[in-house]
Amino acid sequence: MSILRDNVNLGPAELRRILRDGFCIAPGVFNGMSAVLATRAGFNALYLSGSGVAGAMGLPDLSVTTLTEVAEEVRRIVAVSPLPLIVDVDTGFGEAINVIRTTRVIEQAGASAMHLEDQELPKRCGHLNGKKIVPEDDMVLKIKAAASARKNRDFVIIARTDARSIYGVDDAIERARRYARAGADMIFTEALESREEFERFASEVKVPLLANMTEFGKSPLLSAGELREMGYRAVIFPLTAFRASLKTIMSVYEDLKIAGTQRGFIDRLMTRSQFYDVIGYSDYEEDDRTLASGKSP
Repeated sequence: MSILRDNVNLGPAELRRILRDGFCIAPGVFNGMSAVLATRAGFNALYLSGSGVAGAMGLPDLSVTTLTEVAEEVRRIVAVSPLPLIVDVDTGFGEAINVIRTTRVIEQAGASAMHLEDQELPKRCGHLNGKKIVPEDDMVLKIKAAASARKNRDFVIIARTDARSIYGVDDAIERARRYARAGADMIFTEALESREEFERFASEVKVPLLANMTEFGKSPLLSAGELREMGYRAVIFPLTAFRASLKTIMSVYEDLKIAGTQRGFIDRLMTRSQFYDVIGYSDYEEDDRTLASGKSP
């Protein structure tokens, strides 16, 4: 299969179908190559984390990246994977009027969904202390702005609330209900602290729910099967692959510095042929030969 000819992004309609008829398992990707690998692994959607975008640039997840940088990464990912992409747009890069542009830019870049959160700027990782939450009315305006700005009605608007860590589960549930009434298609509640809290949220919030299974945070690491049984419709694993890659890269650099050669760990490396297979090298060569012959690829 030629990547140049055959990579058609499945888009928002496919994500809607998955959320309606199945269960969405979206691993975090942080560039085109990770998206290709996740696609080959057989997932049905992908997730682009704001922390992943910042981290890949060597920056903290503190609202220091821009809409343009996130949109550029979206374009790179959807160019090499047909899977629906869910995108973290933090607080929407400003107020409600900014959310209008954010929605249009992210949708036009090729995403199938985006999620907004109700933190104040500068936002913090949802599993860290020190977060501050905006008034409900402010978040409602952002949700309405996003819902009204999308061109494709299938584009999924996800509202994330970080209220659990500050005001408790009751407040998070009430916010979730109000955000749904404001036009959010799905609710993402961040940093629940026990299985019981996940179960309660699923029981009391009667809209599609997304769970975040990030490592080293406040939430227990529940499986996709457990979450689906509770009633959730989607789960994301935002930085699992990113963290794994960082640990591997650090180990390789340390060993290379000490030994001055890769002979001792060559078996830990993806081979040239494996890499070429992953990126579809022969497909590009085939397209080049076809073009040179005067035919259309």
